[in-house]
This record gives sequence, C-alpha cells and structure tokens, in this order.
Amino acid sequence: MDFLGSIVFLCLFSMGFCQESMNINHLDPDLLPRPLIIEFSESRLKNMSDDIAIHCTSWRVAVEANNLSPWKTIPKECADYVKDYMLGRSYNVDLEKVSKESGIYAKSLQLKGDGMDAWVFDIDETLISNLPYYSDHGYGSEFFNNVQFDKWILEGAAPAIKPSLKLYEEGETKTKGTNENDREKSAAAFKSEKRKEITEEGFRILGNSGDQWSDLVGTSMATRSFKLSNPMYHIP
Repeated sequence: MDFLGSIVFLCLFSMGFCQESMNINHLDPDLLPRPLIIEFSESRLKNMSDDIAIHCTSWRVAVEANNLSPWKTIPKECADYVKDYMLGRSYNVDLEKVSKESGIYAKSLQLKGDGMDAWVFDIDETLISNLPYYSDHGYGSEFFNNVQFDKWILEGAAPAIKPSLKLYEEGETKTKGTNENDREKSAAAFKSEKRKEITEEGFRILGNSGDQWSDLVGTSMATRSFKLSNPMYHIP
C-alpha cells in the first residue's frame, strides 16, 4: 500500500470508528477497550524501593572508592537518593568525619618551623558548596553546563563547608590561585603540575583535601590525602 493509500485508509478507519462510536450504547460493554491497571502490594513497592536504595548506595560507594569508569551524570534512578543524601544528615556526618580525621593527623605532624610545611585544599565541594546550584540541576542528573555554572560562581553565593573551613583556618595558609585551569588538560594533570610547582618552591605538602580523586592523585602527591564525599559529579 502506498503512502496516499495509507492516509486514505487511516481516514476511513477514523470515520468508521466515529460512526460506530455514535452507536456505543448498543455495544456489549465487555467488548470495549479498557485501560490496563497494574496494582502492586505495599510489600512489593517497599521491596522495589529497597532495591533502588541498595543499588544507589552501592553506586555511591563505588564513586567514593574510585572504582567507576569516568561518568558524566548520576544514574537517573538515583536522583532522589542523591538528593536525600546531600540534603540529609548523612552527608554532613561524612564531612565532619573527614574533617575530624584530618585534624587528628594535622595535630600529629612535627612541623619544621620554617614555614615550608603545606596543606593543599581544593575549592568546590571542599571549602565551598555548590549544592544550591546542583539542587536546581537535578543533583547531578543533568549534563554539566559551563556557562550556567560560571554564572552561578560569579554570583558569589556559594556557602562555606564549615568542617573543612575550620581545618583550613586552623593552619597557616599560603594562597596559590588555580583558577586558570586549562580545560584541555585533565584535572589530575593540572593539579599535579600545581603541586609540583609548590614543591619546587621548597614546600613540603603534608596534607591534601579534595572531593575528587583528581584532586589527590598523580605526581607530587601529599604525604596523606583526604577524600570528601561528592556523588553529584565526576572530574577526571
């Protein structure tokens, strides 16, 4: 049947259906099409919800352990899970735990006293939180948009992450800007170069805090590194 014939057929079918529908009162109601309704028991719904929670928890642990291949968005089915984690008590407890362990380590260090002992801090999701931005963008379920994110950064509305800020303020700090990150390089390569520059100036990097593995691995690594939780995005 050619295209025109198909159109004629569809039109005739529609007209015939309309004609029949006018006599619907004379049809057997058992022969009429009915919607398909599937009802799940409360226990079945709970099991489905538990399965998603287990799956998403396993996924988040794999993220924090650096066991996943590079990824661009969180799994769609984990959007509510990540939202609940980031807005709930668990995320804050995790941050506080990392800060506490970092502080214990920092206090145990025997500093040389020459001002050349250093601790490197990442910025985003380490010292400041972009959670207000990501709450408007699906908590990582949307593809990253540089233009929108840069606009958010320029607003200067990102709140501090208090546990990390406390650790930062307790030490003597040397600010070394890294805003000029060349986006053609991986973050790991860029930050390795910056740490190398620091060590070549004579500094000893005793600690490093960051929310991405790319903040911590590579060359010229710190004596000890601390990974903060962040399941919203991945930077290789």
